Amino acid sequence: MRKSNVAFVAIAVCVLAAAPARPAPPETRVRVTLANFKFMPSTITLVHGQAYELDLSNTAGGGHNFVAPRFFAAARMSAADRARVGTKGVIEVGSGEEVALYLIAPPAGRYPVKCSHPFHSTFGMKGAIIVT
Repeated sequence: MRKSNVAFVAIAVCVLAAAPARPAPPETRVRVTLANFKFMPSTITLVHGQAYELDLSNTAGGGHNFVAPRFFAAARMSAADRARVGTKGVIEVGSGEEVALYLIAPPAGRYPVKCSHPFHSTFGMKGAIIVT
C-alpha cells in the first residue's frame, strides 16, 4: 500500500472512531383509542425514563377526555405539551380528533386514567398507566 493510501485509511479510521455514538432511538409510539365508554387499551404499560409519543385518538361521535393528573404531573414534558395538559392533567379530544403528546415516563407506579365527562367513567371509561 502506498504511503498516501495508508495515511488516508489512518485518517478515515480516526474520523470514524471519533464520530459520536448513534443517536438515541426515537420515542416509542403508544396509541390509545377513546371510544364510547372505553379506552383501548385500558391499561398502558411504560418504562420509567423512556421517551414516548402518546397518541390519543377519539373514534366516537362525541367528545371525550383523557384525565391523568398524577401521571402528567410526574412525567417530563416540553413546555408546549405541559401547557396543553394544564395543571389538572386533562386532555380534551373532540370527535374524530387525534392529539399527540411527547413525554418521558415518570417514576414507577400505577397512575389512574379516566374520562371525566358525565357518567363516562361510571360506564367503564377508565383505566391505568403502569410504569415499571
